[in-house]
Amino acid sequence: MPNNIEIKAKIKNSEELMKTASELSGSDGVKLLQEDTFFHCDKGRLKLRVFKNEDKPAELIYYERPDTLGPKSSDYHIAHISNPEDVKVTLGKSYGIKGEVMKTRMLYLVGQTRVHIDDVQGLGQYMELEVVMKADQSHEEGEKIANNLIEKLGVKPDDFVTGAYMDLILKKNGK
Repeated sequence: MPNNIEIKAKIKNSEELMKTASELSGSDGVKLLQEDTFFHCDKGRLKLRVFKNEDKPAELIYYERPDTLGPKSSDYHIAHISNPEDVKVTLGKSYGIKGEVMKTRMLYLVGQTRVHIDDVQGLGQYMELEVVMKADQSHEEGEKIANNLIEKLGVKPDDFVTGAYMDLILKKNGK
């Protein structure tokens, strides 16, 4: 399975972070409106991602990632879906829907790293890094890239969070 090294953090000033990410990436970023439906599953996480402002196929994403602070390895598989409503109904009936996450995401590409600055409905503003690992790279190399970029972005380890946005929403709602 493909692999990322990821970090997620709560952010206080998205405008400043977007400015820095824009400078580091040499671009204005791409604005994405995403709707993620999470399904119950025995291991890992399974979500259906629908892009609300782009003409591209939805994605069914399965991933396994530990719920720890700081850089962590995430193994994932993505299937492109042309009929997301049918898939949502089928998986919902089979596994049950855990919940939905609506977000506006600014995406910046810095080298091999995807920098996401997210405004998550019901949660607030967050930043995610995904260092897309090359086949010949070690976990340690990915962590070094992630930590270096976190420092350049001015994100502090005290702001790191664990879990998926779905987990944070469920926790906030007492579930």
